[in-house]
Amino acid sequence: MTVANAVTRSRYSFWSLLRRSYLGGKAWPRAWRGPEPKPAYDVVVVGGGGHGLSTAYYLAKQHGIKRVAVLERGWLGGGNSGRNTQAVRSNYFDPRSARFYERSLQLYESLGHELNINIMLSQRGVLTLAHSDHELDSMRRWCNAIRLNGVDSELLSREQLHAEEPLLNRAARFPIVGGFVQRRGGIVRHDAVVWGYARAASALGVDIVEQCEVTSLDVVGGQIRGVHTGKGWIGASHVMLAVAGHTNTVLAPLGLQLPIVCSTLQAMVTEPVKPLIRSLVNSPTVHVYLSQSDHGEIVIGGGTDGYDSHVQRGGLPAFQANAAAAVELFPALRQLKIMRTWAGVVDITPDTTPIMGRLPIGGLSVNAGWGTGGFKAIPAGGETMAQTIATGREPQLIAGFTLERFAGGHLIDESAAAGVAH
Repeated sequence: MTVANAVTRSRYSFWSLLRRSYLGGKAWPRAWRGPEPKPAYDVVVVGGGGHGLSTAYYLAKQHGIKRVAVLERGWLGGGNSGRNTQAVRSNYFDPRSARFYERSLQLYESLGHELNINIMLSQRGVLTLAHSDHELDSMRRWCNAIRLNGVDSELLSREQLHAEEPLLNRAARFPIVGGFVQRRGGIVRHDAVVWGYARAASALGVDIVEQCEVTSLDVVGGQIRGVHTGKGWIGASHVMLAVAGHTNTVLAPLGLQLPIVCSTLQAMVTEPVKPLIRSLVNSPTVHVYLSQSDHGEIVIGGGTDGYDSHVQRGGLPAFQANAAAAVELFPALRQLKIMRTWAGVVDITPDTTPIMGRLPIGGLSVNAGWGTGGFKAIPAGGETMAQTIATGREPQLIAGFTLERFAGGHLIDESAAAGVAH
């Protein structure tokens, strides 16, 4: 264990909590440093969300590259990393997707210990419902494919489903005939993931600079030289973009456009109640997914808005549709009040698979196009992008996720496994 790691690990413990409580809670240090940017770095990561911070962390931890800066135009986790519904799972159909998301879930399972922070991982199971015999047949094929990929999955009858979730509607307009479950899936506290990576990366020497907007990329002779920011020019041998729906905005002055469209995805929570929903329940037909937070709030999400948008706020039609779908599955929710809503901008590729790896400009790479699957991919996304930057080539785990797949027609269609419509 390095000295920096030792400092990070020793900071949060029962005894430190007890000691600082005794001192009135006034002695807690900053979780991460807030330095001014240096004139140049080996690597500049644009975007201070989960993917950007995890990439910086793994660059420092696994590859010893510590002259790294993460530049965030707002605050850490202010984008999609803090605007999701916290689901983690690996029940994807295509073997390439399954291997990637399974690696990410494995990293999540030990992430709290590694980062020395409680990420509130709750492996309560992800339950996917079938509302017709035809849909159940499709899920049987999906379930078997997942198991062949080495991922846990179990087909459930209607009786088994109701035993898992007793409050599911037994007289639904779209009758529930069965489903399947990944029991290792569940939810993770999104803020804790962002803060944990930021704190650990900072302890390893990474500079995290908030309120530092990147206005343009500096490219000379087909090679990246640095970035222009609101705090001046910063030199870099390599720049990685982890800016989700803003990717094409940043690339447009260079004449590059990725096959990405953006739409708003919103979610909401109810007032807190006693335990009602045991697992994370997803219905592709009724078009809603629900879970219950540790506070007792029912977290409700659905599909994206039916039009392109970069707005980080929801609208009434999607709000009403999500509420109606939630009540359709769990009539007991009918009397609950909605406490708050939020929305994020999801960046969607034609095959709903992300674009990861190098771009046709030397020293420039991208991590984008996650659609609704970005949060569950944060650990593996950061690990593989760090390896790409450090070695100059994409590892096998993301070899099929590069931009070149569109030129050759080697698409990875995961629209069905996305859980909600794009």
